[in-house]
Amino acid sequence: MDISKSIYGNFAETAERRGNHTAVYYLGTRYSYSRIRTLADGFASALTDMGITAGQRVMLYIPNSIHWVVSWLGIQKIRAIAVPITPIYTPHDISYIANDSEAEAIICADTNFGYVTVILPETGIKKVIVARMADLLPWWKRFFGLLFDVIPRGKIALDPNTYSFRKLLSRPKDSSLPVEDSGKNGDSIAEILYTGGTTKFPKGVPFTHDLFLVSADEQIRMSEPLIPVEDNVIMGNAPLFHILGQTCSLATLLTGGSLILQPRINIDATFDSIQRSKATTMIGVPALYRMILEHVRLAQYDLSSLKYCFSGGDVLPIEVSKRWKEKFGIPIYQGYGATETCGGVSMCPVDQESPPKSTGRIVKSKKVKIVDPASLEPVEPGNPGELLVSSEYMATCYLNKPEETAASFVELDGDTYYRTADIMSMDEDGNLFFVDRTVDTIKHKGYRVSASEIESALQEHPAVIASCAVGIPDEKVGERIKAYVVLKEDIKGITGYDLIKWCRQTLVSYKVPHYIEFRDMLPKSKVGKLLRREIRSEEKRRQET
Repeated sequence: MDISKSIYGNFAETAERRGNHTAVYYLGTRYSYSRIRTLADGFASALTDMGITAGQRVMLYIPNSIHWVVSWLGIQKIRAIAVPITPIYTPHDISYIANDSEAEAIICADTNFGYVTVILPETGIKKVIVARMADLLPWWKRFFGLLFDVIPRGKIALDPNTYSFRKLLSRPKDSSLPVEDSGKNGDSIAEILYTGGTTKFPKGVPFTHDLFLVSADEQIRMSEPLIPVEDNVIMGNAPLFHILGQTCSLATLLTGGSLILQPRINIDATFDSIQRSKATTMIGVPALYRMILEHVRLAQYDLSSLKYCFSGGDVLPIEVSKRWKEKFGIPIYQGYGATETCGGVSMCPVDQESPPKSTGRIVKSKKVKIVDPASLEPVEPGNPGELLVSSEYMATCYLNKPEETAASFVELDGDTYYRTADIMSMDEDGNLFFVDRTVDTIKHKGYRVSASEIESALQEHPAVIASCAVGIPDEKVGERIKAYVVLKEDIKGITGYDLIKWCRQTLVSYKVPHYIEFRDMLPKSKVGKLLRREIRSEEKRRQET
């Protein structure tokens, strides 16, 4: 990729070169590079007509789809700033992120339109674009989808500030809009991704064009010794609002490969897409690989086209890795990264064998230190310590969060380092190994879930006086969420089910506790600080007995 150009400039150059080659497969329909470029140009023109200009923030509140790709590229073309979020967010989360990012427009699925209307009065969003997930499919697929009621549909109401995605693309195009931005400006913000962590609210991480292009190029080319980048057909199971889905899947559109997208994970549909499109790469979290291995119809499909399988988002269990290698004859390559580092910090090379449990070797664009978490002094080689990450192009702050920024980004030896809060070790050959977490973050299905966010939601219940959330190790999903709750003295009749139902009102589904345990009190330090580590130690002892 050429960092002298913008993200869209790189895509336009690739589209010019690849033309009729397949860029995206979506629900069985093929979209060429030329077609995607035409759609993205049309969407960019429509945004301009609506008054959206460079630097304005546009939220993407839709599932993995052709609409997501077209919208993101259109936003990049006019140098607006994309703010992708998960399509399962509730009004509580949407409202917070809209205000924190100062978004002025939102692109949503028709099934989410109701949530968007709820938050409009309390945010600065002035324009709403509504997409139906079958909008860009051939007419006959739309017809049969509606005939057999297999396409989810939500009620929408168009007005002067609410637009139909499909109708926007049918408008006459502004031919004066530049077709390629080749200006440098690589340090301008391309998008803001929101991440969980230790705080109550998600934190926005701004990415520049340079950072995204350098990281994406490095990660998408990791499999190049196995598959030429232009021949790569990627089964993109990771969500596009997540950095894993962007740098390891979406980035193929900037190098000339093909991307297979599905609105949601369906294992049979994944198998069928791999078989039909001869996918060469699959991206996913450890839980997905386990689901595939345990699927009852796995033997009915031919997945032999796969040459590169990559796992990120959490530690891959050795048992899953071993079973996969025995079943398919190829390994699952691991990697380690974070939203703040724009994805991969380390990745397993494909031209040499990596030790068990290794998350690979440090990629060229990054440099790391392994330090004592308290003093930030380097530990002895081979010993575990907190991993710090730096690079020439890197995110150096959280949006509107100076305290969290000061805690997570530090200056050492003249460079800015991101404190990952993960305890890692490195062997003499440069292989990185995950050891533990230093912060109260729960890893569930590849998502980083803030313990304090769950606790805050529980403590808003009128019957709860105190709460504590921890992760319980689970071989299928990484960790399950367990909450310990102290009720007010005069409260009777409150059950765990009642509290879980309460959490569902404000927390996105993957953050809702799986278990509730009631306590008379919770362990605290002498200054009154909640000691989650004691709860975790107690749970560990339970599992060992």
